[in-house]
Amino acid sequence: MKNILILCTGNSCRSQMAHGFMQFYGGKKLSVYSAGIETHGLNQRAVSIMQEAGIDISEHTSNHVDEYINIPFDHIITVCDHAQENCPFIPSEKAQRWHKNFSDPSKIKSEDENEILKAFAATRDEIKAYCKTFVKTYLLD
Repeated sequence: MKNILILCTGNSCRSQMAHGFMQFYGGKKLSVYSAGIETHGLNQRAVSIMQEAGIDISEHTSNHVDEYINIPFDHIITVCDHAQENCPFIPSEKAQRWHKNFSDPSKIKSEDENEILKAFAATRDEIKAYCKTFVKTYLLD
């Protein structure tokens, strides 16, 4: 079993979506954790848009990276530039580090809920494709 950490700024949206997809595609071969360098709580639009894709993240919690400091990670993925630039050192000697910046749909400034949900769906779909390829390429050997 491989341990994977997905890291974002607030562990509310992008890292939560990636957590859901990594767990889905990796199944019992992965222990997936997600965390933030801050905690902003679980974004309900992310929960809703993931439910549309058949992934339930409603029981996820927003966790701080310090909570996982003693876990020996095999892979650490940052999913936003801010987290990559500001992430504290995580002492996982063998961890491979990866970075993929995804747009933050929670930053969309619009009065139109459909426009906001389209942004969430677009980010979800990018994350889904990334996670599927990542698991297939690096984790299922």
